[in-house]
Amino acid sequence: MAHLEDQIQASGSPLALLRSGRSGAYPFPIRAEFTNWRDEQESWRTSAALMDLSHHMTDLTVEGPDCYRLLSDVGANTFAGFGPMKAKQFVAVNHDGYMVGDCILFCLADNLVRLVGRPPALNWVQFHAETGGYDVTLRRDERTAQNPNGREFFRLQLQGPHAAAIFEKVNGGPMPDIPFFSMGRFNIGKHEVTALNHRMSGFPGLEFFGPYEHIDDVRDTILEAGESFGVRQVGGRAYASVATESGWIANTVPAVYSGEKQKPYREWANARSFEASLSLGGSFVSDRVEDYYVTPWDLGYGHILKFDHDFIGREALEARRGQKHRRKAWLSWHRDDVARIFASQYEHGERRFKHIEMPAAFYAASHFDRIERDGRLIGVSTLCSYTANVRGWISVCMIDEDELTYGQEVELVWGEPNGGSANPTVERHSQTKIRATVSRRPFAGDKH
Repeated sequence: MAHLEDQIQASGSPLALLRSGRSGAYPFPIRAEFTNWRDEQESWRTSAALMDLSHHMTDLTVEGPDCYRLLSDVGANTFAGFGPMKAKQFVAVNHDGYMVGDCILFCLADNLVRLVGRPPALNWVQFHAETGGYDVTLRRDERTAQNPNGREFFRLQLQGPHAAAIFEKVNGGPMPDIPFFSMGRFNIGKHEVTALNHRMSGFPGLEFFGPYEHIDDVRDTILEAGESFGVRQVGGRAYASVATESGWIANTVPAVYSGEKQKPYREWANARSFEASLSLGGSFVSDRVEDYYVTPWDLGYGHILKFDHDFIGREALEARRGQKHRRKAWLSWHRDDVARIFASQYEHGERRFKHIEMPAAFYAASHFDRIERDGRLIGVSTLCSYTANVRGWISVCMIDEDELTYGQEVELVWGEPNGGSANPTVERHSQTKIRATVSRRPFAGDKH
């Protein structure tokens, strides 16, 4: 069986593999729009938005006496107080302290944890479980694109200012108190669901799950109860822009493509793995794959790191703790520069700039654009989206700490050099620059 390392060697380098265009943007395999994506975007800030998370994430269930020990050995989080009905944003780094990935841990019972998210962190945990002698059993529930047998659980999310009223209505009474990043159970009509309290869209709400065969009843009950509150179903186009507003940088390059300490993992991961199929795009171009790796601090996860236990990458993170890092921020794109790019679609040859897809404009599973000040590289921009909530284009970025000044104008380089890469999903185009303003949050005065 071919493995990730074989694919890298056959391509000539990790970057040649990543730039070959084997996949496009990360898919959200649900209906594109239920009404229209503009109103669907606005619903999570003005009424209530029902999002279907059942299809795009992978689930890995870890069960057994060494469950917590495995997760503690691999995760840079603290596990003090972790147990049944608790959840945690799990951060996994490689031996050099660079991010492999993150996901959400759902502890459903003692020594029974379900990891949910993009595959890299789950794959990393599975590798160590299988090669590290841990007394655990593993069960994967693949995302729909790789799962002909169907999902075990549905996973829905209701967010927005009217979400609480809708939940109370479908529960038939007051809701249980579910602390932030804890879980609780309640009813949606005749079905009991398990819910996590978190705020993907910035407004209060719950992510809830149950047996997949109940999804139609649960969805219909929510929609009927929420009709008078203006609830809207969110389709794939609007959902792709949620992370940009909330500031979760979801499209990092897992730090597994180089280094001798990561080689056993590359020899374990198969040639059809997420890492072997990942596509890389954007105006930031380097000849070192390590330049695409990020640290937890770059993503705003510094507060999550806890050095109260031994874990993979701890020594490297401790050595880097006192250093300067990139910091997460948002860019607000200048409307006239965006309009100029759209206008160029009427032009021929080199006068056409890279197309900007609406509402989510990232065209690779890992998208990195250059951010410059006076022609100097000061950071990278990642997830970029138009949002009807701000009536403009924004992106989440990571900027060098010494260069970060809120309210200052920078330039984002849009499009790829030399007319575009060999990726067949990228049309021939010319690079241009977009003026943008650095901000703490995408919404002025946002306290959510």
